[in-house]
Amino acid sequence: MAAGLDTLVPLAERLLAACRARGLTLATAESCTGGLVGHLLTEVPGSSDVFQGGVVAYADHAKVALLDVPGATLAGHGAVSAQVAVAMAEGARRRLGASLAAAVTGIAGPTGAAPGKPIGLTYVAVADGDGHDVRRFAWHGDRGENKRASAEAVLALLLERVGEVTA
Repeated sequence: MAAGLDTLVPLAERLLAACRARGLTLATAESCTGGLVGHLLTEVPGSSDVFQGGVVAYADHAKVALLDVPGATLAGHGAVSAQVAVAMAEGARRRLGASLAAAVTGIAGPTGAAPGKPIGLTYVAVADGDGHDVRRFAWHGDRGENKRASAEAVLALLLERVGEVTA
């Protein structure tokens, strides 16, 4: 079961503190979470000194126009793929001028499954000046639980990337 929002805000607070301590700025690119990660970050007072902003790019054309995701990548791998998650993170980092960015794309449900891409399939990526990392997840909750689990995975991967151990 996914964590509640009340347990995710402290993760966002830890992430912002870690970024602040390291002089890092942060951006997000979200699809299946619809801005939930950005919401969690902005629930923390003072987040504006770290969080540069986020892009909610739900439709493929928004991923191309707002995050510079190559159309060929979308056509070749689909919106819910490791390749698109990485391109979204890299695009958010460039577009928003952040030192670190994260992206999430997935199928929250209850509809949207395709062959080889079941409900709950989610990819989370981070990108910084040293490169990128991407993770695949398969959630089994309802739409809200899948969105919260995805947001938690974004925060956890960002914490890992900045050298903080997640509990």
